[in-house]
Amino acid sequence: MRTTFVGLSLFAIVAAAAPAFAEDAPASDFTLSGGATMVSDYRFRGISQTNKRFAIQGTFTISHKSGFYLSTWGSSIDDYVANGSDQEIDLIGGYKTTFDGTTVDGGVLYYYYPGSGGINTDFFEPYLSVSHTFGPVGVKVGGNFAWKQHALSYGPKKSEGGAYVYGELSTAIPNTGFTLTGHAGHSFEKNYITFGEKYSDVSVTAAYTWKNLTASVAYVDTTRATFTSGTRNVGSSGVVGAIGVAF
Repeated sequence: MRTTFVGLSLFAIVAAAAPAFAEDAPASDFTLSGGATMVSDYRFRGISQTNKRFAIQGTFTISHKSGFYLSTWGSSIDDYVANGSDQEIDLIGGYKTTFDGTTVDGGVLYYYYPGSGGINTDFFEPYLSVSHTFGPVGVKVGGNFAWKQHALSYGPKKSEGGAYVYGELSTAIPNTGFTLTGHAGHSFEKNYITFGEKYSDVSVTAAYTWKNLTASVAYVDTTRATFTSGTRNVGSSGVVGAIGVAF
């Protein structure tokens, strides 16, 4: 968080000092973007990764005009997620293109959990999504597909793969900054990421964006009752608040 805000301050200084030659600079083929978010609970496919406590998250993306991009995303997590690790870092490479209001986005995601005590908890997961806008309404369907990998082991089996599929409906209230998104997903995986069970999750999220700030509140629920080493059911319903800044 500190480095993010320092970066924003430096960016503002440079932008203010450079108007004399900014118009003459050639347009770059690359775009840089990023952000930082604080959430009251990090839910991964409906399951809390922070024992229903706060998390700090950040992201950074470099994209090319051709549609290819590289991205990283990170969050604090609780130690039950990945054998004692307190961080999840996602490394992503993909391609996105839009035609006639339809966007296709696909790539490969690598989940990295530093500090997991020498246990292999990292794994790859290809993904693909298709979205389309119908006036003020957006529709999106997608899936993440993991082949069998040692890191996904749960129980006596050495490895488990699987798939997660989902659908979303979203709409925006014109000229207000408010959006509403509904999400429904189902996990066909039986590994340590899903606590060894197939299950479904749903959520409804209301968000408000003002300039580069976004605040949101979501209701999340699953069909999975999962208790941590304490007494919290990290798969039960809950309300999640978040506030983030994008640059």
